[in-house]
Amino acid sequence: MNIRELGEFGLIDRIRRMLPESGPGVLVGIGDDTAVLQTEGGRLLLATCDTQREGIHFLRSAATPENIGRKALAINLSDIASMGGRPRFALVSLGLPDDLPVTFIDGLYAGLRMEAELAETTIVGGNISSSQSGVTIDITLLGDILPSQVLLRNNAKPGDKILVTGTIGDAAAGVALILDADLTTSPEYGPIAASRRDMPTPRIRAGQWIAARQTATAMIDISDGLTGDLGHICESSKVGAKIFAEKLPVAKENRELAQQKYDDEWHFALHGGEDYELLFTVPAEQAQTLAAGITAETGVPVSIIGEILPAGQGQQFVLADGKIKPLHMSGWDHFKRNN
Repeated sequence: MNIRELGEFGLIDRIRRMLPESGPGVLVGIGDDTAVLQTEGGRLLLATCDTQREGIHFLRSAATPENIGRKALAINLSDIASMGGRPRFALVSLGLPDDLPVTFIDGLYAGLRMEAELAETTIVGGNISSSQSGVTIDITLLGDILPSQVLLRNNAKPGDKILVTGTIGDAAAGVALILDADLTTSPEYGPIAASRRDMPTPRIRAGQWIAARQTATAMIDISDGLTGDLGHICESSKVGAKIFAEKLPVAKENRELAQQKYDDEWHFALHGGEDYELLFTVPAEQAQTLAAGITAETGVPVSIIGEILPAGQGQQFVLADGKIKPLHMSGWDHFKRNN
């Protein structure tokens, strides 16, 4: 078996089983996007890391160095946000070709600094090595949170409502627009999709506000696609889910692009990924109040898009005409054929 056959998440599970059981102080280890570590002083340490590789995650010809830097840090900030935490310190490691212009590094760090300042986070170190396969940016981010406020992905309950911040599918549409010259969209939507692709907004304040209310039952950020990340919640919580097409916060132009590309208007919204919005579950009786509170406090719109089902009912997608289709829980996997 090779890595392609095993898949990204199969590989993660294999690595987890090769390591000893987590010792004292490790509340959440391998298997979640962010580790949760117990420290002195009453708060828990959050630790996450993510890698951006040229040719896989970004193209130097299609994004500015500043935007590459901002996105590299933003996706780590989003992991901390998805637990309701406070980001604190970042370490940045770089793999660089020796013929790379120094001005690229200037721009990269201008973007990193801008994103760090917005999140009140400090870059405290890192490492640099040479690379023969393009630019690699690897960031480790540390944050913290009160023990009572940690939000994981394993506590969703049947009857809970499923909520999402912002809009979805835009980043995937932005990627499609630079890879497929035959796709066309409106002059207004093209820049929106490009901005969402290159400069995602980590929902830090919204995540902290949700966690502080202590009513949400599970939360994750949308990096692998709505269905992929909802699948992580369902698997961890041992539940099913139902999503309503008419409730999804998706731009009309996004649906038109997905129809052009895949003959399926919901493809980018369901399977696209890299939106870095928060996907979370809340008891039904508290969902409307919590959604309204998030928007009032942070300005971030929130949509109620579905509900959690018992595991035996599987995953369902309800179309506008009432027809129900199986919801294929697929998202980005680095080592398998992706949608």
